[in-house]
Amino acid sequence: MNLLPLPAFSDNYIWIMHDAQNAIVVDPGDADEVFDFIRDRKLTLAAILVTHHHGDHVGGVEDLHAGTGAKVYGPANEVMPEPITRVVQGDVVTALDLQFQVIEVPGHTSGHIAYFCPDLNGTPVLFCGDTLFSGGCGRLFEGTPAQMQTSLDALAALPANTRVCCAHEYTLSNLKFARAVEPSNAALLQYHKDCVALRDAGKPTLPSHLALELAINPFLRTRQAEVAKAALGFDASVNPNDAVSVLAALREWKNVFR
Repeated sequence: MNLLPLPAFSDNYIWIMHDAQNAIVVDPGDADEVFDFIRDRKLTLAAILVTHHHGDHVGGVEDLHAGTGAKVYGPANEVMPEPITRVVQGDVVTALDLQFQVIEVPGHTSGHIAYFCPDLNGTPVLFCGDTLFSGGCGRLFEGTPAQMQTSLDALAALPANTRVCCAHEYTLSNLKFARAVEPSNAALLQYHKDCVALRDAGKPTLPSHLALELAINPFLRTRQAEVAKAALGFDASVNPNDAVSVLAALREWKNVFR
């Protein structure tokens, strides 16, 4: 099974899995990109997985469903293009003999979900939409810091070798912020160099891996002393012993960071 990030708009990735005959797409904000891809390779689109309601994730769903008949799956508690099969925490979506476990991860939006596939070519894969980015996390448009902390904790508990398929190429800007939070993090400094080289070569930085994110992503490291100290430096009201307080400050800091 091939796993590829299909670029869309300025920095989105539509993730596509295919076996040279059939395909699954995740968060197809742009139908034309997907139609071009499957037509060029003579693929049949079997399923569409959607993580949340934002237009750059659902914009192509109606046209793709109308043009291919692919079944659409998405969060139960958000406004979604119809027809759609709505899924909640604990549901399992099966497509092309792959199983995708649904994880509710509110924060970026109130009903955001992620899809975890325990075995894609021998290793697990996570499609996390805009909840988790490499080196960062999504803005809190509808949810609370407490919700986002709980959601990130749920993703952090997945197997360490999980490939992390984020929906945007935000890595370098996220790592710039992460380096401000943890300037002496050796793993982070090396990862930044690696990502610069990838982008200079015109390649995506994704997928990442969960073990790496646990080592370099400040939003997954809110219980680390150095991260808490940095958050306290931004906001003197932070409780460094409270991960939610630390995350809230980090997210506010990231919102204004340049």
